[in-house]
Amino acid sequence: MAKIIYTHTDEAPMLATYSLLPIIQAVVKSSNVRVETRDISVAARIIAHFPEKLTPRQKMRDELAALGKLCQTPSANIIKLPNVSASIPQLKEAITELQGQGYNIPEYPESPETPAEKKIQETYKKVLGSAVNPVLREGNSDRRAAASVKNYAKKHPHRMGKWGPESKTHVASMPDGDFFGSEKSVTMEKDTEVSIVLEAEDGAKTVLKEKLALKKGEILDCAALSAAKFEAFLEKEIADAKSKDILFSAHLKATMMKISDPIIFGHIVRVYFKDVFAKYKDEFEKLGVNPNFGLDDLYKKLQKSDKKAEIEAAIMDTYKVNPRLAMVNSDKGITNLHVSSDIIIDASMPAMIRDGGKMWNKDNKTEDAKCVIPDRSYAGVFQTVIDFCKKNGAFNPSTMGSVPNVGLMAQKAEEYGSHDKTFEVAEAGTVKIMDSSGAMIMETKVGKGDIWRACQTKDVAIKDWVKLAVTRAKLSSTPAIFWLNKARAHDAELIKKVEVYLKDHDTSGLEISIKTPEEACLESLERAKDGKDTISVTGNVLRDYNTDLFPILELNTSAKMLSIVPLIAGGGMYETGAGGSAPKHVEQFVEEGHLRWDSLGEFLALEPSLMDIGTKGDNKKAVVLSKALGQGIEKFLDLNKSPSRKVNEMDNRGSHFYLCLYWVQALAAQDDDETLKAQFTAAQKMLEEAEKTIAEDLIKCQGKPMDIGGYYHPDTRKLTALMQPSATFKSILNEVMYWKPLKKPKFTKVEKINPDSKGVNLMLKCVSCKETEGGEGNPSGLRIWEAICGDDTGVVTLSMRDEKLAAVCKPGASLRMQNSKVAMVKGYIRLNIDKWACLKPADSTHDFEVNTKNDMSGVEYELTSV
Repeated sequence: MAKIIYTHTDEAPMLATYSLLPIIQAVVKSSNVRVETRDISVAARIIAHFPEKLTPRQKMRDELAALGKLCQTPSANIIKLPNVSASIPQLKEAITELQGQGYNIPEYPESPETPAEKKIQETYKKVLGSAVNPVLREGNSDRRAAASVKNYAKKHPHRMGKWGPESKTHVASMPDGDFFGSEKSVTMEKDTEVSIVLEAEDGAKTVLKEKLALKKGEILDCAALSAAKFEAFLEKEIADAKSKDILFSAHLKATMMKISDPIIFGHIVRVYFKDVFAKYKDEFEKLGVNPNFGLDDLYKKLQKSDKKAEIEAAIMDTYKVNPRLAMVNSDKGITNLHVSSDIIIDASMPAMIRDGGKMWNKDNKTEDAKCVIPDRSYAGVFQTVIDFCKKNGAFNPSTMGSVPNVGLMAQKAEEYGSHDKTFEVAEAGTVKIMDSSGAMIMETKVGKGDIWRACQTKDVAIKDWVKLAVTRAKLSSTPAIFWLNKARAHDAELIKKVEVYLKDHDTSGLEISIKTPEEACLESLERAKDGKDTISVTGNVLRDYNTDLFPILELNTSAKMLSIVPLIAGGGMYETGAGGSAPKHVEQFVEEGHLRWDSLGEFLALEPSLMDIGTKGDNKKAVVLSKALGQGIEKFLDLNKSPSRKVNEMDNRGSHFYLCLYWVQALAAQDDDETLKAQFTAAQKMLEEAEKTIAEDLIKCQGKPMDIGGYYHPDTRKLTALMQPSATFKSILNEVMYWKPLKKPKFTKVEKINPDSKGVNLMLKCVSCKETEGGEGNPSGLRIWEAICGDDTGVVTLSMRDEKLAAVCKPGASLRMQNSKVAMVKGYIRLNIDKWACLKPADSTHDFEVNTKNDMSGVEYELTSV
């Protein structure tokens, strides 16, 4: 049986799984497809790493590690839902919740001192940030808008903010001292192992990492961001935002860049509130305040301080002298500097651009903003979009073209694989990368507090990326642009390989070019404005940025993208969109029982997942399921059955019901598979008859608080009841799940009948039929009819008590009899037509002559006791 792995993750996608997964499992079961879950949620990953502290019932397998191995096999078929990339504050919340549920797991040590505490911290680092994607992404990315989704967006364009040349919104990046300016890159000439060593100015050496394995052809980079130059840059930009009277905002990726970006975030917090941190330095040290954790953590730690009111007042005074901060949640007073994971650049910047270059202020109004993106490597892309919109105005979603993406992400490519090679430098000196012979490969001068990192990009991943880009350009007849800057060290190495590997493919007739990210962006924007598509072929970070930026402009969300990861080993992973707004969805569900999460991403992922099973495993039924699902999705969009944002209107559960209905209707309408047609014709009838009841059930359950039993580790029984509130729908799904096709009857001949015959099926012609008289043959006095019927081999007597059946038995009538029962009457055979049997006119006239000479009911049998 073919297997699909459906990941159990976090927040709104996890809640939605309890409603959608039973539908999927019910529909695909008869097609020899099994859908299983694997729990890779934050809570499950924490539990899996501390088995020695848990009871046998509490222990969980490390499903993430197991899935990582599966992704390296041809059989992998994984639907991967969005998961929480946990920041330290989120990790600590999850730990507290699990402890409250009786899990004896340790606290997270912020400043470990003992070997045991350091070990615990290292274990928790495996859960922090984007711990899932680097393990599973053993292939490159193919992301694009499905045709049905794009058509829907054109028919129902979303709101776009107004842009004009007077906008003061802009991007601010470091002029020097950033990763871009300091980057060095080399392509390895042979397999080797290297060590990363910090050599201090006094000659002392500290090994930062040893035995880092590198393969021939692999690209290795190193770069550093200067803490001193960064803080000087921040001082200047804060003052500039104040003078321009615009909002100050920071845009990072602390989830994926889980080591470097929280540190960068901490610098921003410290510089913006420099007077507060200077004045209360001793108090903050006593409280364990770490600016990397943001204002939210600071406020929590102030609860233990005698100077709480005084420090909070000092914070408020800072707002009076510094520029206004952009807000994450104006109603709750959550600023851009509260939590690093709240300012995810690929969510915040596209939304700002969509809204006309505006961000929210503390009064719930929008303003122009300074957008601090510290490193220059990719910041220019966003400035290019801003400049384009200032000149040309907002895009029109009804007419704009698409910018699909082919992204280099396999095997922890580039910056997103740098976590284990990123360090905050303890003292000034030089960071050196040396091979096993002691030869220097690269070195970087660093100051105390600088952030140094190294990145790897495997040759096999690059080769596969180029192949995928050419394939997509051919299949879609769309120009493809590699977004690479030869002035950047890493990109220069990458360009060399791209130029070589493109020669491995027939690119005749294709438009494939290499341009800087800014040039590529501008050309893509110009083409999109004219309604033309352009494939962006990018590295890992720009893959992440572009697959939010352009879909949010085109579709108003990146959650509706078709995201396929053809794994290098031959399997497939199907990702289901972004989960950035998932926390707000959970909050609403808990407060008023309405889940507005849109599962379209899950629907879109399931379609190619089933097609993959069908084509690779020669499962024709899976192909039918996939095609029908595509038709169901198109109808779902055309009839606008996506969840509403408002309580007591259709939510996620209702949208799942309608997807199920339209999928089933498509399966009932198709003619490629008779068995599926029969199964889902019956299911269609049940669903259509119960539609009103089910729809009402899925509305009536809303409007009240929901107890889910935990945010990171909810109660599965409670969630099952809450996410499957319609008993009628559950009953129908159960019928679908366990449906079995009726066996085709096997017909015999009259001459084959004997006293031991059971479930007799015959094609007959009626010779005669009459009602019997009471007496020895009918002592009960009930009305009984006997009909003599036969075929070309003989005749037999039928016995029945139903006058309507007797009426069918007219002399000369062609009959179809099924499941009749042999009864012996005084040693002679009779065929009883009871309530389990079926006797009806045949579909067509039988062309045989009845052989009346062989009367099977005229043969006397000797009955013996056994």
